[in-house]
Order: sequence, then structure tokens, then C-alpha cells
Amino acid sequence: MENPDDETAPESMTTATPAPEGKKRRWRRIAAWTFGLLIGIPVAAFGIAYVLLDVRSPQEVLADLDKTVVLQNADGSELLKVVPPGGDRLFVPYDAIPPKLRDAIVATEDPTFWDNEGFDLTGLGRALVTGVGGGSGITQQYIKKSTGNEDATLTRKFSELVLATKITQQQTKKEIFESYVNIISFGRGTYGPASAMNAYFGRKLDNSMTWSEAAFLAGMIQSPSVHDPYASTHEHAMKRWSYVVNKLVARGYVSQAEAVTMTYPEDAIQAPSETRAGRVTYEKYHIKQQVLAELEQAGYPLDRLRGGAMKVETTIDPRAQASAEKVVKERLQGQPEHFRASLVAVEPGTGAIRAYNGGGWSVHDYAGTPYGTGSAFHPFTLAAGLRQGVNVDEPLKPPAQVDFLGETFKFQDQCGEAGKCTLREALARDAQGPFVDLAKRLGAETVRNGARAAGIPEAVDGAVTLREKDGFLIGPGIAAGRYPLRPSDMAGAYATFAAEGVRATPHLVSKIRDEHGEIVWERPPDKAPGFDDDEALSRRIAGTISSVLSTGLQDRPAALKTGDFRFNKTDDNAGGWAVGYTPQLSTAVWAGSDEPRRMRDAAGEKLTGRTIPAELWQRFMNGYHQGLPLRWPELVQTQVAPAPTR
Repeated sequence: MENPDDETAPESMTTATPAPEGKKRRWRRIAAWTFGLLIGIPVAAFGIAYVLLDVRSPQEVLADLDKTVVLQNADGSELLKVVPPGGDRLFVPYDAIPPKLRDAIVATEDPTFWDNEGFDLTGLGRALVTGVGGGSGITQQYIKKSTGNEDATLTRKFSELVLATKITQQQTKKEIFESYVNIISFGRGTYGPASAMNAYFGRKLDNSMTWSEAAFLAGMIQSPSVHDPYASTHEHAMKRWSYVVNKLVARGYVSQAEAVTMTYPEDAIQAPSETRAGRVTYEKYHIKQQVLAELEQAGYPLDRLRGGAMKVETTIDPRAQASAEKVVKERLQGQPEHFRASLVAVEPGTGAIRAYNGGGWSVHDYAGTPYGTGSAFHPFTLAAGLRQGVNVDEPLKPPAQVDFLGETFKFQDQCGEAGKCTLREALARDAQGPFVDLAKRLGAETVRNGARAAGIPEAVDGAVTLREKDGFLIGPGIAAGRYPLRPSDMAGAYATFAAEGVRATPHLVSKIRDEHGEIVWERPPDKAPGFDDDEALSRRIAGTISSVLSTGLQDRPAALKTGDFRFNKTDDNAGGWAVGYTPQLSTAVWAGSDEPRRMRDAAGEKLTGRTIPAELWQRFMNGYHQGLPLRWPELVQTQVAPAPTR
């Protein structure tokens, strides 16, 4: 038989497949082209972008910040204007910036600034993988402020990489830092360190600045509308200050021994002077601060808004807002000087805040400050119990004593002569015993989850809610409403009951428009069943709560729960609550004072939730509902079947 591989073999007998070497050459060519394209296209794009893109000077950036930002009511009318503060942008040369402030900023914002190439490789890598996010050092932050583009997109990250490389090659690190520190906002309408030092400490910028002051100002940069102690609290601002101090120690700028001697400069920090300048009332000032904080979280800090001369549409109903301010002022007129009150109204099903009254006494926002809720917390405990199949109409004998998480609770008989009452009756009587006992049976974590399901946030200003100060343990205080919550939290969580079990996050910002009227950002809806993935079960739980809290307004049914927060171990109260709703609106009213104290009104009567807070709630809600159609959920099954084991 002839060998088919022989060169004399007939053509019909040769193989039809290419030689192995031919295959290899073909794949090598494909690989080379592919590699060339993968490398060549980005390199070419980088080169083109390097030539076309540029970074504006800090003077150009500051000139753009002269634009006014308008906050609008929900109906499009003007709420207030955020006017640029004239003469508050003194450009400070690098050598005039105190070394302590320079070190504090670098330690906090970009510890490798003096050595890096202008960008964070880890953050860029994350952006390449996810398409969003990525860390931003000082050079990148300057580029974002310069270009006005702060969107978390891959395109922006690529442009940022190009510009970071370009500016690092063209300018010294000192020049970059000088440009950066002069265009960033430290809050309170300030740009640059000189205006910030004056706004917070009332002093000129020089080398007399202390490490404590430097740490405070450096801490403001990340989110000034949140970290300002007069926007949040001194407790929150102190946590941010401690974070910066720890960074100074970790980076070697301050020794541990020096850090121990440093104290948070609370007494030196001045209150904002904006309202005293007559620009806005205190009530509007509080709304403005809350709106700006919300916008920062959405990626639209004040300087970005100013650069685009943007208009912000809020959720505020001007008629409801005027009523909230009017009823508080009128009812507290003639009361002792130390009486304070706040009111927040939320639209059920959307979370839109229709009225926000933080008080007209000072820059302190009483609607955004947490207070103990007392028995106003009980509906959340009941909701947790309903999820487990508790019957609100089953007669029970309230315990005289309950041992719960290391504390002994003792109660007087609050169920009348019969000595027995249902949870429905106990809620109406403000009887603590049955609900502390229920909390013990359910477990503290289950109670906390009931409040979370209604909409109480996991954390406020970085501090975990409904836990001890360590942020981990849950103590017996959760059963008695000792853990502080803000009026805005309470109004939002009760709104879940009002919306038949549908939870939505309370918010003040609806949309943002550019100077041409085009929408550049709109809040996405976040409605979801509150108490269970099963919408029907969540609806039944909310309906049961509504039937238990049933009360009335002038012309319609409503739901209302009052609560008191006791002053130490006395028979007097330090504060009172009234929280309730209709399907159209959920409103929380708090009354108390600046510091915990015995609260008695002008007639010498003890403050309770059923007195001033309930009266404020009734006046506001009756006025709001005039002319609105009558709505109330149909009667619901009050016995909720136990949740399935999961």
C-alpha cells in the first residue's frame, strides 16, 4: 500500500486540514491584533483626552460659585434662596495655611498625597470593575470641583485619571494643595480655610491655630452639612473630630501622648450667624440645613448646586408649613420660657415631608434632634408581636413586676378594677407593664426589628439607633421607649401604618433642575411592604395598629398615640409626644426643653403627651384636612396569623 504522505501520492489522497504551524501563526496574529487594540485604543484615547481636557484655575471655580441656588416648595413657589456670602472667599496662599491644618487635611483626605501620582489606583480599579465609585484623593477632589462633574460614572473616572496625571505633571504638590483648599467648602457657606476659621471660631487664620481646631475644620470637608454640630449635634461632631485625631496619630503627625491632651473645642465653636443676618427665619434655616444634608448624600453638595445655578424642588407644602409654624407659636405663647416644640408631617406611601418645623428659637433644630419616646414606641412593639401572632384582644393580667435584661420594672395596676385588660386597652391607657412583658416574650432584637420594619432608620448621623452607646447591645430601655428618636423618624415610621403597611423613606428633596429647567436628578421611589414580603400580611398588621390607635379629628377618623418621657425617677416628665395619622398625613409632635428638666406648664400642670403635644397635633391636623376627601382604611381583620417559621 502506498504511503499517502509521500510527495508522489495523488492529490486526492492528501489531507484537507491546514498544517499545525499555520494554525499557530493565525492565532498569534489574532492575539497580536487583539492585544494591540486593547492597549492602543486606551492609549490613544488617553492621549486625545490629555490634549483636549483641562483643569480650571481656583479663581475661575470660585467665580462660578457666585450663583444663587433656589429652593422651591412642592408647588413650584419659592421657599428660600441660598445666596452666596459676599466677601467670604479670601484666597489663601499655601505658605499662609497653618501647617497643622495642612497636616490634618492630608491625614484625613489623602495620606499619600505628597507621594502619589494624583490618583488612587485601588479606587480606580474598583470603578473599572463596577462602573461606579472609587476613592478620591486631594487631586481628584480638586478635579471634581473644577470640572463640576461629580457623577459616579466610568467616563468621569477616566477623565479624572487623565486630568490627575496632567495636573500632577504641570503643577507642584504645593500648588495643587493650594488650589484644592481654596475651592472646597467647609460648610456655613464658606470656601477656603480663612472664611472657615472665621465662621466657626471667629478668628483670623494664622499659626495660632491649635491641633484641636485643625482637626475640627479638616473633619468638616467630607460632609459639612452633616458634620457641623449645629446641623447635627456636638456628640456627632465630636465623633468626626475623634476620627481625624486618630488619623493624625496613625500618620505620625501627632504623638499618642499629644492626642491624649487634645479636647474637642465645643466651647470655642460659634453658632451660625446666618439667621441673625436676617436672611431666613430659624424655621426656614432648619429646612435649608436638612435639604443641603440630603443633597450631599445624593451627590449634590452646595458648591455643585451653585456652579450650575440649580433649582431644588422640595416636598414642602407651603400651606402645611405655615400652619405648622403658626400652631406651635400660638400654643406656646404664654408658656414658660424654656418650653420648646417641633412638628414634622410626612405623606404616607411616598415619604414626602410636607411640613418641617424645627422651632423658631435658635439654630438648634428640635425636629432633627432625638428624644426618648416613652409609650409612643409601643406600637412598634405591638407590630413585632402581631408578626408573631399575638392577639390584641386577648384578656391578660398585667404583671406587677418584670425582670428584663438585668432591670426590674415595677408597675401599678393600670387595667382598672377587673385587673385584666387587652393589649388594645393597655395601649389606650398607656399601661407599660403589658408591653414590657411582651418585649420580654418577643426578645429585644425582635422588638427592634419591628421598629426597623416600620421605618426607624438603622443609623442617624453615623450613630446606630435603638442600641446602647456601644452600637451593639440592646438594653431594657427598648421596652420603655428610652432610646431617643427624632420627630422625623417617628412621623415617617407611623406613616407606614397610615399607608397600610407600605414603607417609604422620609425625604425633603424631590428633584433638581439645572439653570435651563432640565431635570438633572430626581428622587427614585423606594416604596416596599414594611412588615413582611407578603403585602397582605403587612397590610393586616398595619390595619390592626390603626384600629387599636383609632381616634378622631373634627370631621374624620384618625389614629393617635401619645407618650411621655419621665424626668429621672420623678413623677414629672421631661418631654411629651403626640404621633398619629390619617391616610393623607402622618404627623409627629414633640414638646420639651433644651435640657432635661421637670416640665410644668403656665398653669402648673404636668406636661404629658395628652396635653400640649396632643393639642398641637389636633390643631394642625384639623387645619390640614379641611376640604380633603374623607378616607380611612376598611375594617381589617384584627387577629393576624402567626408568621411562618423561616
